[in-house]
Amino acid sequence: MDAVVKTRYGEVRGSVADGVNVFKGIPYAAPPFGANRLRPPQLVEPWSGVRDALNDGPVAPQYSAAGTEAEGFIPSGAVPGEDCLNLNIWTPEPGHARLPVMIWITGGQFEVGSAGWYNGSRFARDGVVCVSINYRVGAESFLYLPDGIANRGLLDQIAAMEWVRENITAFGGDPGNVTICGESAGAMCIGTLLAIPRADGLFRRAIMQSGAAHQVLPAATARRIGEYLAEKLGISPTLEAMAAVPVDRMLAAQMELKADLMTHPDPERWGSEVVASSLPFQPVIDGELLPAAPLERIRAGAAAGVDVMAGSNLDDWRLFLVASGEIDQITERVLTGPVAEYGYQSIAAYGLPVERALAAYHAMNPSATPGDLLAAIQTDWWCRIPAIRLADAHVTNASRTYMYEFAWRSPVANGLFGACHALEIPFVFDTLDEGPNQMLGNLLGDDPPQQLASTMHSAWVSFITRGEPGWPEYELSRRATMRFDTVSEVIDDPRPAERALWEGVR
Repeated sequence: MDAVVKTRYGEVRGSVADGVNVFKGIPYAAPPFGANRLRPPQLVEPWSGVRDALNDGPVAPQYSAAGTEAEGFIPSGAVPGEDCLNLNIWTPEPGHARLPVMIWITGGQFEVGSAGWYNGSRFARDGVVCVSINYRVGAESFLYLPDGIANRGLLDQIAAMEWVRENITAFGGDPGNVTICGESAGAMCIGTLLAIPRADGLFRRAIMQSGAAHQVLPAATARRIGEYLAEKLGISPTLEAMAAVPVDRMLAAQMELKADLMTHPDPERWGSEVVASSLPFQPVIDGELLPAAPLERIRAGAAAGVDVMAGSNLDDWRLFLVASGEIDQITERVLTGPVAEYGYQSIAAYGLPVERALAAYHAMNPSATPGDLLAAIQTDWWCRIPAIRLADAHVTNASRTYMYEFAWRSPVANGLFGACHALEIPFVFDTLDEGPNQMLGNLLGDDPPQQLASTMHSAWVSFITRGEPGWPEYELSRRATMRFDTVSEVIDDPRPAERALWEGVR
C-alpha cells in the first residue's frame, strides 16, 4: 500500500505497514557537489509528478566501517551518493493531526553516519512523527578554511529543521512541537545547536545521549588542521582549491591525516583538544554561526526556552577499548606517560593531575585494570561530565532540565562491554526485536529486557510530547538522575567524588 504526501517541492510516495506511513530519502537540500561543494546547503529544486520515497537515501561521503573495529556494531548497507542531504519520516497519520515531532541526528564521530541506521516506527506507533536526517560529515562538513564557510554539517542540520518546519504539517506533525534528539556526535551537534542564534525557534526540546556541548574546536586549531589537510593534498588551503579535489581523494587524505594524528599525537602540533578526542574534524567556534563556546552561551541563556534532557551510559567508552582490544594493552606506564607519546591513552591528555586521578579512580574501583581506569576516565571526559556541565548551565534558565544514566550491561563477551556507548539506542527506539540488524544490536545478548525498553521508550515519548519524562527535574541541590536498568530508579548526585575530581578541568 502506498501513501502520497505533497511537500512544498513536490509530491512523495511512501509505504504503509502496520499502521505506520514511512517516507525515505526525501531531499531537504540540493546535492552539495559541483558548484555547491563545501558551501552552505542550497534549496531543493522542485520536481513534477510523484517522487518515490521508498528506500533510504544516499549518505554523505564517508569511509567504510568494513575492516575496522566498528564493523559489526553498525548496520551495513549505507551507500554514498550526491543527493545525500535527505531525511526519513515515520508517521501514524499524514494530514493535519498536529502530532509531536522528533528529529533524530545520527552519531558517528563526526566522520560517518546514516539516517538509515534507525527505525522510527515505534515512535510513530506511539503518536510521534519521527524524522531521521543525513548530513555532511568529516572534511566535507567541518573543514575550516580562511575563505570558506564553517560548520557546514550544522548548517545542513538547520536546513533539515527548516524543511521540517515548512513541510511536517502535511505528514501529521506539529512544527511548533519539535524535539531534536541525538547520540554521540549527534548529541554533541545538538549541544552546539543550543548555542547557535540561527537555530532559535526551530525546536522546543532537546535530548542528548552520550554527548553534550563541549566538543568544539577554536578557530585557530581548526584552521591549522585545514592547512595540514591541504599539505596532504599538495594544494593551497583555499575554498577553490579544496572544492576541486575529487571526493575519493579528499576522503583518503582525511584518513591519512587521522593516521598521522594517531601515530604522532603531539599537542603542540595538533592542539590538545584534537589529541584528546582524536577527531580532527568537528564543530568550530567560528565567531559567526557559533559566536562563542556553546557552554558559555547556554550558561548566558541562549537555550532558555528549550527543555533539555541529557545523559550518558555507565561505561560509554568501553565500547571502543574493548572492540579494538586496547583495554588489555593499556599499562600503568601508558596511563602515566607523556601525551606526545601515548596520546588519548595518557591520563594527562584529559587535563587531570595524573597521580591524583589514578588514586581517585582506583579508590572507586580497587580491582580495576589500567584499561578499566582509562575507560572510566574517557567515559567521564567524553560523556558524563559534559552532560553534567550542560545541565548545570541550563538549570538556571526558564525551562526544564532532566538527567539520566543508562546502566544495563551487555552480557556479551562475559560482560566486558558493560553499559557501553550506543547500547541504549535499541531501548530508546524500542527495537529489541530487530536483534543484530541495528545499531549495536549484536551486544544485546539472547534475552535483553523488554521492560527496560518499554520504560525508556515511554520516557522519551513523554518528554517529546509534553516535556516531562517522568522523574524529578534536575536541580543543583539534588541532581536527580534517572538510572535506567532492569530496575530503574532515581539516584541523587551519582558518583559525586568523580564529579568533584573534574571541577575546573572539564
